[in-house]
Amino acid sequence: MKGKHLRVSEPSPKIIALRFDASFFFEKAVRSLDRNHYDKALKYFRKAVEYEPDNPVNHCNMAGILSEMGDYAGSNEILSSVLSDVDSSMTECYFYMANNYANMEQFEEAEKALVTYLEEDEEGQFLDEAEEMMELLYYELDRPTKLNRIKARQGVVEHDQARVLLEEGKFAQAAQLLKQISEEQPDMFAARNNLALAYYYMGLFQNAKATIIQVLEDEPGNLHALCNLAIFYQHEGGGPELDRLVQTLAVTIPFQEEQVFKLATTMGILGRHEEAYRHFRRLLHGDGENNADASLYHYTAVAASNTGRYAEARRLWSHLQKQDASSEVPRFFLSRLEELQQEGTPLQVLSYHYHLPFEEQFRMWEKFGADQVPDSMKKDPLIRSSFFWALRHGDRATQLQVIQALSLIGDDEVRQALESFVEDPDQEDELKRRALQVLQELAEQGEQKMYPETEHSDQSEVENDPHTIEGDVSASPVDPQWQAVLDKVLTVMSKPSDPAMQHDLKSLWLEYLDRLAPEVPMVQHTEGWAAALEYLTAKMHHHSVTYQEVADRYGISVSTVSRYARQIDSVCGIKQKLKQPLSTFKKQV
Repeated sequence: MKGKHLRVSEPSPKIIALRFDASFFFEKAVRSLDRNHYDKALKYFRKAVEYEPDNPVNHCNMAGILSEMGDYAGSNEILSSVLSDVDSSMTECYFYMANNYANMEQFEEAEKALVTYLEEDEEGQFLDEAEEMMELLYYELDRPTKLNRIKARQGVVEHDQARVLLEEGKFAQAAQLLKQISEEQPDMFAARNNLALAYYYMGLFQNAKATIIQVLEDEPGNLHALCNLAIFYQHEGGGPELDRLVQTLAVTIPFQEEQVFKLATTMGILGRHEEAYRHFRRLLHGDGENNADASLYHYTAVAASNTGRYAEARRLWSHLQKQDASSEVPRFFLSRLEELQQEGTPLQVLSYHYHLPFEEQFRMWEKFGADQVPDSMKKDPLIRSSFFWALRHGDRATQLQVIQALSLIGDDEVRQALESFVEDPDQEDELKRRALQVLQELAEQGEQKMYPETEHSDQSEVENDPHTIEGDVSASPVDPQWQAVLDKVLTVMSKPSDPAMQHDLKSLWLEYLDRLAPEVPMVQHTEGWAAALEYLTAKMHHHSVTYQEVADRYGISVSTVSRYARQIDSVCGIKQKLKQPLSTFKKQV
């Protein structure tokens, strides 16, 4: 055997060495989850954490499994340790914790975690879900969530608040908020554009123009700013700069609905009525949110009239009269159109504002009497803006009329406008003295309200207490605009044949109006009130419904439904009507 060597055959490669690492156990956990084997999935996720203790995703997966198994406290313990020991930037952990607290019905803690998520998270991965949870917490805690900001929407919440202030005619308050947003978020051009409009509505023209010029220096193609600048140039009397800008705007065809509307109104104000008519017609025949807005029919009718399309204008105002039966606007213009056509005289160029002409407002005021102002003049933001503008830029007789009218409105916005007017060095001294006199009268009235001299008797309080009166739900609201809300919701609502829903819905609307009487709201957005009524009534019947579902049904935005629902609930206390908690926050991590 010398020289012979024993050959040992090499083993065939049939055995594969397993590599145990975090990825291996992660994959095993996922397969267990697919088979609904939560215990095994939890075990494998624990092993993944052991191999990669610094990976926050492994910890969050383990917390998610515990939440699915109903161990919400254990899940939150892990999430809390992720934030304190592993990665403090994992702000989504606060959202997961909020879900767990809600499932444990610890709503105060859920709110704290949710607010922290919204105020600290930059990406907003769960923003929609967080806003839905805020709605439910509102009912559980019977109060709105105190939220200073939403970091993922830098300045958006504040900007929405400012837009509401503008819509309500509170221009000074809106300007103050928009100025703050613009300083903190200079890239938020919408806020800066609206700040310019707030200045413009207040009659502070130079401030408005300076703000717009700054926007265009930073973003030369901003359509809203270009439109505003064109209007400001027109205010100054026009010229080559306005002509060049109008030529640019005339050939612009925007695609976004909001930009189309802005360009249409701008071209109308600039006297380019043919372009305005074309854009308004495009909006009216589109499928966007604004195409059902009553005011859009008026704008299109005005553009039709201003281009000599009187038959079209008559048809649109007639449609508007049916759609917005409570408004004096379509009746006035139809009557005026009829009178002038009988005389063979063309209708004069009309304003695009959705209210009666300024002179007609004063005639109505005189008809009501010199000691009161119609509610429409007090509450309509467009009319208020025309008052503030005329106060600054009208002739002397108009300024005196406006000061008198403002003295009868007398709210905080009016006081600020008059105080600013008195400080304006360009205004006539006699007009300033009259404004100061009005301010003094308003101050004295305020003191009288603080110390009322009369008291209601016990009997009158009982008779007027809405809690002691059973409303007749078979009756309808007397005002056509209130009835229009009921008609809309009973036509559109998802369960129109449910008599119990109809009964409670009518009861809720009548209760809301009764409790506010005599200061009942002006119904300028029928769809918004109708959608809010359906949403709240569905909640009272414990139906699963979201703002988004109702908003889609009525063709409006979620924020609109939410705003009107909160108004109704703040008066009627829908939370008191609910008989079981709405705590279904099951959310898979």
